Amino acid sequence: MNEATSISTTDAPPPPRVEGTDALVRVRDLKMHFPVTEGAFVSRVVAHVKAVDGIDFDIRRGETLGLVGESGCGKTTTGRCILQLENATDGEIWFDGQDLNRLNKVEMRPLRQRIQVIFQDPYSSLNPRMKIGQIIAEPMMVHGIIDEADERDARVRELLDLCGLNPKFADRYPHEMSGGQRQRVGIARALAVNPEFIICDEAVSALDVSIQAQVINLLEDLRDEFDLTYLFISHDLSVVHHLCHRVAVMYLGHIVELAETEELFRNPLHPYTQALLEAVPIPDPTVEKARAHQIIKGEIPSPINPPPGCVFHPRCPMSVDGCSVNMPAFREATPGHWVACTEV
Repeated sequence: MNEATSISTTDAPPPPRVEGTDALVRVRDLKMHFPVTEGAFVSRVVAHVKAVDGIDFDIRRGETLGLVGESGCGKTTTGRCILQLENATDGEIWFDGQDLNRLNKVEMRPLRQRIQVIFQDPYSSLNPRMKIGQIIAEPMMVHGIIDEADERDARVRELLDLCGLNPKFADRYPHEMSGGQRQRVGIARALAVNPEFIICDEAVSALDVSIQAQVINLLEDLRDEFDLTYLFISHDLSVVHHLCHRVAVMYLGHIVELAETEELFRNPLHPYTQALLEAVPIPDPTVEKARAHQIIKGEIPSPINPPPGCVFHPRCPMSVDGCSVNMPAFREATPGHWVACTEV
């Protein structure tokens, strides 16, 4: 285990199990600590950025799990670890019974067809030198799904139509399309290899609000039609409320609350979750003006030197003396509703 790990695997609280369900993805005590080095000629590690510091969750087959929190809390890093774009410092990532952290590149290759990603930026995630048809056809060629060029071209046009685009767009370049159209191309590219699990990393945050609604509805329709499983990473709680079955709330590398979506929005238990939900604007000026907002004091601590005990205690209105000493266990407060807070 990396020397920067603050909590050993044996001391970690039990993970939130999904009893009686078929979990496609299981994450156990996942840690991702990035080394901080100094020195021009001979570099040495002087600290670690604890981007993800021991998280546990399951994702059921056919489910959309929302992962929310402020920028820098570790959401995207979690997704990149599942995708094996980052080598996790510690922990386990199980996909359909296989621990991804134990697989080499050759063993991981067949699983990459089953695990896909939709990136945040539709402008930089597409190769500007390739036509749309080539972009969507490339993963089919890499994984050897369709060998005949004519059949690949037909499949490309079918995917474009499925994602709400004119099949003739296959002959266009990315710069000839709008942001919403490019993101639909990104979705079509992800679908090209017939995946089971898709990580949506802020997939609609770069789009206009009207286009966001269209893309969200498309993702929802595709999930139902192809029985897809999503990890939906976002900071927009309104979008998460509409699309996700369950929601996990992250703060400074830790998951502080996890529950069914309606339960979490109706009865948030953790003070951080309560503050996040109170920050969501209400589209009625009169009601919004009369609301009493809970403002979180202070600044987010540095992930290089997180506070001891509960990482939220320096900003928490409910903190007591013990919060600065002991890390609260991630426990099941009510059936299916997990929270990391000793005062709940």
